[in-house]
Amino acid sequence: MITVYHLATSRSERIVWLLEELGLPYGIERFDRRPDRFAPDELKGVSPTGKAPALRDGDVVLAESGAIVSYVLARHGGGGLLPAPADADFPAYQFWLHHAEGSLGAQLMREMTIDRLNPDADAHPGMARVRRTTRDALALVEDTLGRTPYIAGERFTGADIMMPFWFTTALRFRPLDLAPYPGIRAYLDRIADRPAYRRAMQVAGPDVTG
Repeated sequence: MITVYHLATSRSERIVWLLEELGLPYGIERFDRRPDRFAPDELKGVSPTGKAPALRDGDVVLAESGAIVSYVLARHGGGGLLPAPADADFPAYQFWLHHAEGSLGAQLMREMTIDRLNPDADAHPGMARVRRTTRDALALVEDTLGRTPYIAGERFTGADIMMPFWFTTALRFRPLDLAPYPGIRAYLDRIADRPAYRRAMQVAGPDVTG
């Protein structure tokens, strides 16, 4: 059986959600954050990176949520949530699967880190560019979701497992006003209506401690 090493209020909720969507049996080994919000040292004993998420599948232990999503869909997905290479949506799927962490998440974390380290960050001339880059990143998501119900097209895919975190759980670390983004807000409503998402949040959402 698959084991998810789950850190409270973290990206590891994605993996629980994915397994719920696929109807795969799994177990959860839970870890709580330290008072400074970092992962506990105990995770270093099970995760290659010492961070969550991590997944064990037999002899395989894998970290990084994007890598785990790709692995699970390839090994256990049965063709669900993963467009075939010949599908018209396959390029968009590949883009958003990696963009969620590699570009969007990185930019949001960059801005959050600067704001935390320097409360007067806006006094620095370079901060205007950081803010503009964030707005551009959000505008790309908004424009896409204004044209399609899901991030890679008409169907729900593994890329949608990766995307919502930045607009839901991550808001606990970085406030973000979504009022100017009706497409993103409607998308989050569609995600919240999914039974698998609700089940996952009941066992691994940000308010669940054990």
